[in-house]
Amino acid sequence: MAVVVVRPEPGHAATIAALHAAGLDAMSLPLFAAHAVEWMPPEPETFDALLFTSAQGVRLAGSALDPLRHKPAIAVGPATAAAAREAGLSVVLTGTQDAASVVAQARLEGYARLLHLAGRDRVETGAMTRIVYAADPAGIAPDAIAALAGQIVLLHSARAAARLAELVEQAGLSRAAIALVAISAKTAAAAGPGWQAVVIATAPRDDAMVAAARALTAAAATGISGA
Repeated sequence: MAVVVVRPEPGHAATIAALHAAGLDAMSLPLFAAHAVEWMPPEPETFDALLFTSAQGVRLAGSALDPLRHKPAIAVGPATAAAAREAGLSVVLTGTQDAASVVAQARLEGYARLLHLAGRDRVETGAMTRIVYAADPAGIAPDAIAALAGQIVLLHSARAAARLAELVEQAGLSRAAIALVAISAKTAAAAGPGWQAVVIATAPRDDAMVAAARALTAAAATGISGA
């Protein structure tokens, strides 16, 4: 039983590496390809801090981010915070749940005006927003979907969950042949019912998803259902 990674780069390679480090077989099937979008930064005095809800927002913001690098950064989670620090930004707050919770926490700590550097398909945060990247659907052959039978798929977003469900239906593959690990309850709900097993990670982090996949693999090896 392999664990299938469907998130786009640059997170894709990191998840593959984490699975290998955990002793798990990994399969690569990115459902989206991310690319930068041209954008214009607002005047720095119009906001208090940068908000990143994805590491893609950091990595694909490009040179337009340069005049804003002195502003404090708020990240939705540890992976996004790490990407921001690698880019030379000063992270003042790292969330542990989702975008809504980290925005609420930021406002409690005095960062009332946020600039969200986001993807085209994004969670609305109520903050001033600039679209800095887009993740477009990648072409997926039907035989690649057929190869998911008997595997575990990691779902890092509700959008990926919905697209996987659509592709599986188009390929005529039974959902009951595939187990899922979802990063959140919202992501699990977007996949819909009927899967062999659906496990929600204990925290919205890659390490928690890898741990859940390892538990599912162990259960399958002993004939125990993860549903």
